[in-house]
Amino acid sequence: MNNSFFAKFMPKEPKFYVLLRQMAEVSAEAAILMLDCVKNVDYETVVEYAKQIKVYEKKGDNTLIRIFDELNTTFITPFDREDIHDLANRLDDVMDYINSCAKKIMLYRPKHIPESAFKLAQLVDRASDIVLCAVDELSSVKKNVKNIKQYCNELHDIENSADEVYENFLSDLFANEKDSIEVIKLREIMQELEKATDATEDVAKIIKTIIVKYA
Repeated sequence: MNNSFFAKFMPKEPKFYVLLRQMAEVSAEAAILMLDCVKNVDYETVVEYAKQIKVYEKKGDNTLIRIFDELNTTFITPFDREDIHDLANRLDDVMDYINSCAKKIMLYRPKHIPESAFKLAQLVDRASDIVLCAVDELSSVKKNVKNIKQYCNELHDIENSADEVYENFLSDLFANEKDSIEVIKLREIMQELEKATDATEDVAKIIKTIIVKYA
């Protein structure tokens, strides 16, 4: 079956585009807060950022539930149900990792946050913005295929950059940090940021699948 051919006759379901955009948007907003969270030395301020990020995480969860509900009740969807389901889950993963990082900073109270954490947070912020742009253009996937592919390529490059930052961080951490407790704290905090970039690349992979089917 030619998905592109039959897609021409499918009624538009703007609710899915709106809901997916909302999920991408909460991650983009939370990523901005994360930038400030990792460079702030005042614990009370960190706690406040963590609380604000948690609010976005809850919004994302609520939107995810709405998407699943809509998938169960909508007869014709703009893309395969499995693709919408997987895309929503991966978007939720991005938000979850950002939230988990903020929560660990709040709970672990590390003695310092390394400069590489800010570098990773910048990559998460950039990747979240690109994900939002890519999701925005899915409503006209055939028209915007070139742009969407470029976004996906950029997300792949960002994930590679994040891997490099994380690996260099680990090398420096094990070479110079003598406090084993701090080693564990910082590694787990940084790991959540690195996982967030992994999740954005997972989003890109699903979007590429959608392009193959419908563009």
